[in-house]
Amino acid sequence: LAVRQEHADWGGRKIRKVLQNQGISGVPAASTITAILRRNEAIDPIEALKHQPMQRFERAQPNELWQMDFKGHFSLQGGGDCHPLTVIDDHSRFLVGLKACSDETFATVQSQLTAIFQQFGLPERMLMDNGAPWGEGSLTHHTILTVWLLQLDIAVSHGRPYHPQTQGKTERLNRTLKTEVIRHQTMTDLAECQAHFDLWGHTYNYVRPHEALLLATPASQYEKSARPFPDKLPSIAYEPGDVIRNVDQSGKIYYKNCIYRIGAAFRYHPVALRPVQEDGTFDIFFCKHKIMQINLSRDKLC
Repeated sequence: LAVRQEHADWGGRKIRKVLQNQGISGVPAASTITAILRRNEAIDPIEALKHQPMQRFERAQPNELWQMDFKGHFSLQGGGDCHPLTVIDDHSRFLVGLKACSDETFATVQSQLTAIFQQFGLPERMLMDNGAPWGEGSLTHHTILTVWLLQLDIAVSHGRPYHPQTQGKTERLNRTLKTEVIRHQTMTDLAECQAHFDLWGHTYNYVRPHEALLLATPASQYEKSARPFPDKLPSIAYEPGDVIRNVDQSGKIYYKNCIYRIGAAFRYHPVALRPVQEDGTFDIFFCKHKIMQINLSRDKLC
């Protein structure tokens, strides 16, 4: 009951694991702990129905995929808003980043990701939704931010529109953050937010048993990436035989006297055209990553 009072959203299995980790002998079964919680009216039966187990999938190794999202912003007592940026490792559920941001702009996210990359290294791929600053809805999957990630050799994926379950781990993390931190605290400014986030993030990573990990902690399943954050962006190079075109200010390239739209996020950068088996069709690469495909007849603007 004392653990439940300190962590109001932890159930019988988490509480049992924490007591065992503390070296307490004779800890009862999780079902017994749940019954004790119910007897003492520490469980809302309606809320309990919302936490049914579901089938889960994860990457095989740490840093194969990180999921990134903004938890919905909330107002600060001293004025302004806090926009919590969450970044979680798909394999281990380790929270590599929980940052109290003043906005959701490219500059803010790039600054926060730089600090995260410097601490934990680079992931192989990042998954995010289709909103700004890492997407432009249905118009394009690439923004200045995702172009920067591609230059760091981080592949970029976006969730299916209107299917938040694609990013189930960040969605679940955001709900937990709201119920365990945000709804219990009145915070004055971003510094106070970050202090609460840091304290809770340590508990989430190192203390709180995670049911999807068979009640292990995320920290026990995570290790830093072997890919360090570089001092400067790598130079852009392509394969011999590639057709290279520079993207103009409006996001277009010129090839064989016609114009093709690539995307404004790639302005002033070179891209490579590589023919595929279908006649007149080319894969478009930026750095090492395929960003789109064009057909010379179907997609020309001239």
